[in-house]
Amino acid sequence: RSAKNKGKRLQNSVRDVLLETFKEDLEPDDIKSAIMGETGEDIKLSPAAKRKIPYSFECKNQERLNLWSSLEQAEENSSKRTPVLVFKRNRSKVYATIELSKFIKLIGK
Repeated sequence: RSAKNKGKRLQNSVRDVLLETFKEDLEPDDIKSAIMGETGEDIKLSPAAKRKIPYSFECKNQERLNLWSSLEQAEENSSKRTPVLVFKRNRSKVYATIELSKFIKLIGK
């Protein structure tokens, strides 16, 4: 139960950061945290949010992360959008992992 609570806290944190970042363009109900145990993306985006945010988010708040299976899960759930693995552990910063070619496009803009 506490592991699911940790995961939910990270999902809510990602949702809140996205809402704050796009507060001029999106409504609070455009970005929602998935229900724990629900299949698919961890951050649910409305069609309006998908136009602004071309990413699919998988969130992991674990002490021992299996990076490769987590990336695979992010890719499987991304439905043609760029998968992003957001992860952290206790007392650490939050990190986001994205495919190198997508990252290069981001920094090249």
